Amino acid sequence: MHELLVSLEVAGILAALLLAFLVAVVLRRRRLTARLGTFDCSVRQARGTRRRWTLGVARYELDRLDWYRTFSLSPRPSCTYARRALAVTLFRDAEGQELLAVQPGAIVVECRYEGTEIELAMTSDAYTGFASWLESAPPGQNVNVA
Repeated sequence: MHELLVSLEVAGILAALLLAFLVAVVLRRRRLTARLGTFDCSVRQARGTRRRWTLGVARYELDRLDWYRTFSLSPRPSCTYARRALAVTLFRDAEGQELLAVQPGAIVVECRYEGTEIELAMTSDAYTGFASWLESAPPGQNVNVA
């Protein structure tokens, strides 16, 4: 009987920790999206042979795009893309397995960043804002938008 109580206590503690983690993730997301210039954005980078979409939130800064993972507690961005080094090569509708991995109605924006291929999945409204942000770069920055 004592072993059963210990098992239930451990299960209860694990459930409480999971709940605390989920609450912290939700509060972090709310804090990130409270600022202007944020949008839902999934990222897939060309690293290795396994390329997976990762859900997140992107935020425009003056000269860079900061991207934060959804399921993280870190206050720092997971990736930062400098506007001057980011070039859109193609945008298209999500297709096949991508439809299951990104938010509904997303378009995939294929980009080159410092010689590496990355893909961003966002809504068409978010893409309009993203393209405008890229095009509004100060003079002298080489910005390419498809």
